[in-house]
Order: sequence, then C-alpha cells, then structure tokens
Amino acid sequence: MTPFGEKLRAIRAARGLALKDMAAGLQVSPAYLSAMEHGRRGKPSRRFVHRVCQFLGIIWDEAEDLQRLADLSHPRVVVDTAGLSVKATLFANELAGRIGDLDEATLETLLRQIETVEGGDGAGAQEGAGEA
Repeated sequence: MTPFGEKLRAIRAARGLALKDMAAGLQVSPAYLSAMEHGRRGKPSRRFVHRVCQFLGIIWDEAEDLQRLADLSHPRVVVDTAGLSVKATLFANELAGRIGDLDEATLETLLRQIETVEGGDGAGAQEGAGEA
C-alpha cells in the first residue's frame, strides 16, 4: 500500500463510502480505485488527486497534504546515484535488496533519520519503473 492509497482508503472508510460508490463518483472503475488504494497502480496524477478532492469536498491544507502523499506514492522508485559517493550507491543498492525484510519499527527509525537531514522531505528519490 502507498501513503496516498492508505489515506484515501481511510478517508473513504471514515465517510462510510463504499468503494463502488466512490469509484462511480470519480468516474473510474472499482478495480482501478482498489488498485490505487492498494498501491498496484503508479503514482496518481494531479488531475486524479484534484478529482478526489472535489468529490470529497477536501480543500486547503488537507488537499495539499493529499497531493504531497500522492507525490510520495510511486510503488516503483528509481534512485539515481550517478555523481554521488560510493557509499550513496552502496546504500541505495542495499536498501533495494533488503527493503522487503525491514519491519515497521525499523522503517520508522530510518524515515525519522532521513527526515532530520536538512531538506529531507522524502521527495528526493526519482520515480520511475525500475530498481535501484
């Protein structure tokens, strides 16, 4: 599941919306919306996020937060270490090879460490359909 998918599903559940009803309101198939919620689709487009916000009546800070989560929600991330240090390349490759083995507590610790680096907002990875 992606950050956007998790948030979308939580909002839908909190409002008591059935998946098929929300999909109809967004003019997408229930299968598409389910895949978006479960992270089986790529990063949602700005247009899709805007449609979600309109459908749900989400404005201002909450809409910006949803877009930020969408920007961080590509399920296949490419990390370009060209021009960086050997350690950066080693770290990217180790993470790619082991990310599936990391538990939630370890992921939380690593995220907190990255966020403490000046300018660390989680948006530094290049997104695409490849591997690190």
